[in-house]
Amino acid sequence: MKATPTVLGVVTEPAPPGWWKANRHKFFGIAGLLTGYWIGTHLHGAPDQRPPGPRPAHSAPASTAPGADHGTHPALDRSAG
Repeated sequence: MKATPTVLGVVTEPAPPGWWKANRHKFFGIAGLLTGYWIGTHLHGAPDQRPPGPRPAHSAPASTAPGADHGTHPALDRSAG
């Protein structure tokens, strides 16, 4: 005699996901992009408390006066006696 097959379970198709479950990855992606754009355009570093100072003196034009001392300081000049 042959044994009759027994039913172990019934396979059913699950219900389709709701709108939130199907689209939450899109929502969070767009929200993240908008938040990043807002942070990048609205939050800046602290402004400088004072304006930048003058440039160093070496950027001034060289003296063209005849007999002008060109870069040697009298106290440092070893050739002067």
